[in-house]
Amino acid sequence: MTKTVHHWIGGKTVEGASGRSGPVTDPATGAVTTQVDFASVEEVDAAVAAAKEAWATWGQSSLAQRTTVLFKFRALLDAHRDEIAALITAEHGKVHSDALGEVARGLEIVDLACGITVQLKGELSTSVSSRVDVASIRQPLGVVAGITPFNFPAMVPMWMFPLAIACGNTFVLKPSEKDPSPSLKIAELLAEAGLPDGVFNVVHGDKVAVDRLLEHPDVAAVSFVGSTPIARYIHTTASANGKRVQALGGAKNHMLVLPDADLDAAADAAVSAAYGSAGERCMAISAVVAVGATGDELVAKIRERAEKIKIGPGNDPTSEMGPLITAAHRDKVASYVHGAADQGAEVVLDGTGYTVEGHEDGHWIGLSLLDRVPVTADAYKDEIFGPVLCVLRVDTYEEGLALINNSPFGNGTAIFTRDGGAARRFQLEVEAGMVGVNVPIPVPVGYHSFGGWKDSLFGDHHIYGNDGTHFYTRGKVVTTRWPDPSEAPAGVDLGFPRNH
Repeated sequence: MTKTVHHWIGGKTVEGASGRSGPVTDPATGAVTTQVDFASVEEVDAAVAAAKEAWATWGQSSLAQRTTVLFKFRALLDAHRDEIAALITAEHGKVHSDALGEVARGLEIVDLACGITVQLKGELSTSVSSRVDVASIRQPLGVVAGITPFNFPAMVPMWMFPLAIACGNTFVLKPSEKDPSPSLKIAELLAEAGLPDGVFNVVHGDKVAVDRLLEHPDVAAVSFVGSTPIARYIHTTASANGKRVQALGGAKNHMLVLPDADLDAAADAAVSAAYGSAGERCMAISAVVAVGATGDELVAKIRERAEKIKIGPGNDPTSEMGPLITAAHRDKVASYVHGAADQGAEVVLDGTGYTVEGHEDGHWIGLSLLDRVPVTADAYKDEIFGPVLCVLRVDTYEEGLALINNSPFGNGTAIFTRDGGAARRFQLEVEAGMVGVNVPIPVPVGYHSFGGWKDSLFGDHHIYGNDGTHFYTRGKVVTTRWPDPSEAPAGVDLGFPRNH
């Protein structure tokens, strides 16, 4: 018997009333395990109304009150991390260790939010003129919304709402309908931590819910993580409705391997960064750029390691990679491998057609490795979002840099080298928002902001870190002039001597 995931509005579970719902499958078996309610316009409006009502008091609450709730939430999140990871595995399919890692990275942003008192300190200049002081302060926006993807159903929401509510906003989350359960568990933990009703709300659904959030007059800002076409749509639509927007899009992350690199370390990094979480992450390395004579040896080392990866159900502790989120996505990923040879690539490993015994109906695909991929091939041009690694060959550093910079995406990139001067040049010359030096997935820690360049980000603010605090607040400058107490009106004695 399947369960049903409902909305969370005003501090409690609310059953869907739209008459519409969607299936949630276990990717390891292909079986439908859950139905998730899809919100109507009216249900989105109810969530926004609850958030607006809560903001009247939460926006005026003390920093001590907010951080007290967040510290309690952090403790509860830590205590329930295994339970949340199990929900992620059941609906997304990633192995339990990956799911635990996702929760841990989300906890980093909760840690940052617990210290929001430092982030929200203002500035003061005294005596800018005679008895005139100027202060800069930051204040919350009001109701803000988050629209999050399927690949990190716990972490990406936690990139948003902890800072948003710590800054004094209230929040409406529209998580992916493919794996909705972790967001409900998070809502329950926030309530248990003492978060007032209506400060955090969850509405499930499809484009109906998304579009209503983008146009709702009481939503002040929208945060989004997903594909580039949708990020562009979110940014355009929400901006046209007068909202502040941060919309993080897709990626084609390159790893440049110079001839002096430790090829064993580079191969280890390429395998973990390309195939971890089945490649379903925007910071996956999907293109290795081998410089000079390194290519043959590097490809051989990658292949040797990739062939040893154990694929199986995410709840099997021996599995190192799980299934893809849906059968349709599995088939799309496979199509890039099927067409690679005709477009000029050499198929070193073909993971299509892979199945797991006893779980034949799961959304399985094996690891694929494509060598000598031309830049005109679809497998190189598109964000595949699956366990497919492309290797491209170049003769020089300059040629490799130009190849990377010609990509329309600019999310993350990496260089593997022993030469500090080469690494320094690369980090300054490459056109990407996040750079790793001998680090394949340069996701910043919580107190530095995450975000790309070019078609990987729409909007002016990166996510979390200082940019996150600035995104969820707006600045105000107060100029003050007080008369000297010696100038008090006659008859008012403030204890100061009169000027004569």
